[in-house]
Amino acid sequence: MNTIVQMRQRGTLTLPVELRQKYSIQTGDTFRVLDLDGIFVLTPMATMVPELAQEIERLRLEAGLDTADLLQALREQREQYYLENYAD
Repeated sequence: MNTIVQMRQRGTLTLPVELRQKYSIQTGDTFRVLDLDGIFVLTPMATMVPELAQEIERLRLEAGLDTADLLQALREQREQYYLENYAD
């Protein structure tokens, strides 16, 4: 596809609807712009937080841990880290 976009006020570019539909681009999606000596490459940045949260929750349930267990383990790990790195 060869298309022309125009820079608007405040630096806004509008992608043609065909591209937005083809690549399922939604309002609020973020992109990385790579400048190759005046050639701009626009790549979507996948938000992985929801997927990671779901995976962590799945593993937590699979291991039979509750939030209190996780917080206690975190406290223990912090204490061990402190003792190894900062204790006299």
